[in-house]
Amino acid sequence: MSHVVTIKCEIRDAAAVRAACQRLHLPQPIQGTHRLFTSSVTGLAVALPKWRYPAVCDLDTGQVQYDNFRGHWGEQKHLDAFLQSYAVEKAKIEARRQGHVCTEQPLADGSIKLTISVGGAA
Repeated sequence: MSHVVTIKCEIRDAAAVRAACQRLHLPQPIQGTHRLFTSSVTGLAVALPKWRYPAVCDLDTGQVQYDNFRGHWGEQKHLDAFLQSYAVEKAKIEARRQGHVCTEQPLADGSIKLTISVGGAA
């Protein structure tokens, strides 16, 4: 039986953040206090391509704080790609933890089809 799932993503797993960075060929995230334009925030910082400031993941709240000045200091598509990669990596980590097999397929529209086979069934 097939099920389509839409995921609203909260960033709470450091291992999945690291896996998403590796997947996108980004530098590994750095835990600490990081400067945004007018403030400092604490969390796991992700350096997105050509962004002036990092996207900082607060693993306690699941929120991501960033300042891209409405696209002038970084393109939204890079954050969107990171969030998508995080969701895929987190789903794969959890499925494998439960003994399931995962396969993924990139789709023409940029989305990713993730198939999780429960109990070895396809």
